[in-house]
Amino acid sequence: MTGTRRGRGEGALFWDEKRQRFIAEVTIGYTPAGKRIMRRGSGKTKTEARAKLKQVLRDHEDGLAIASQTFSVASAVEDWLAYGLTGRSPNTVEKYGYLARGHIIPDLGARKLRDLSANDVDRWLTDKAKTLSTSTVQRLRECLSRAIARAMARDKVKRNVVALCGTPKGQEGRPSKSLNLAQAKALLAAAEESPLFAYVVASLLTGARTEELRALTWAHVDLEGQADPPQPPSIRVWRSVRDGGDTKTKQSRRTLALPARVVAALRHHRHHQAEMRQRAGNTWQTTDLVFTSSVGTALDAANVRRGFRRVAKTAGLDATAWTPRELRHSFVSLLSDSGMHLEDIAELCGHAGTRVTEAVYRHQLRPMLLEGASRMDHLFAADDIYR
Repeated sequence: MTGTRRGRGEGALFWDEKRQRFIAEVTIGYTPAGKRIMRRGSGKTKTEARAKLKQVLRDHEDGLAIASQTFSVASAVEDWLAYGLTGRSPNTVEKYGYLARGHIIPDLGARKLRDLSANDVDRWLTDKAKTLSTSTVQRLRECLSRAIARAMARDKVKRNVVALCGTPKGQEGRPSKSLNLAQAKALLAAAEESPLFAYVVASLLTGARTEELRALTWAHVDLEGQADPPQPPSIRVWRSVRDGGDTKTKQSRRTLALPARVVAALRHHRHHQAEMRQRAGNTWQTTDLVFTSSVGTALDAANVRRGFRRVAKTAGLDATAWTPRELRHSFVSLLSDSGMHLEDIAELCGHAGTRVTEAVYRHQLRPMLLEGASRMDHLFAADDIYR
């Protein structure tokens, strides 16, 4: 008996002895050089091979190139890390690389990208939520989604299954805290003998971010103000240590009036810095930065953390439980506790709206720029001012 001859355009179906699989193939066109353009599907049975070929042809009709069967989740993620983060800062690239190579690739990397399902992603995220914080799980989901979106844009997969998955709630992260008024006063008193005295005072009484203060220059500090038109002493928060020197957002670029206690601390600090410059001699590096090391170089985050923990310990606080960024949290809470309107606090903090101020920073709830300085002068009476 002989089988029925396949019709024109139906392609061929044959057994591949080397692969031990049935191969279904069809010609879909010709190159300009006259070479056939073939599409193939394989399977352990004829039916499976035909079904695979139909899927390949549907993908072709949809305008999708067919990814190699070896193109895996790991391939998509590594491609995104290598080419999809152009223009990002080295720290951002390093952070994404750590998340991808520490969590995504070990767990999902071997999976073929086209076979990855929403159920696979759901199970993976749920498992991660058992040990990681919600914010970390969210970042992992974003990394995987961006990697697949890039692969999707390059016709490696039809859809981004991560978009079908939500972020499960993870473990509670380290909660941010704020100092109460008594603790804040104790911290300021303890900081008086520290090289970070002016830094602690400025951070707590102006609410400037730690990365903004570390980038602050004397050119952006006005400790005198002016009478006509009336302008109080102020700092221009126009830079940060972020990549490119930009502030976190456009709204973060702001000018802040200085409470009298900050003015006094900065004057004292300027005098102390002049003495350090004289002692350092030729080793001093001129940067015009307000807060520097003993030889004029910029402070890094580790420098500030170590110095702050020593101050916190002297103030009777648990040094391991407090970080410099919580001075900004304390600024918000203390102003809120004194009755200042949330909208005004958000403006002082450089927030575009009140949502972040209320949800993240304000830890004590009770019903412009110059007003912030006035409130701080009221809270911290300047009886003992360094000049």
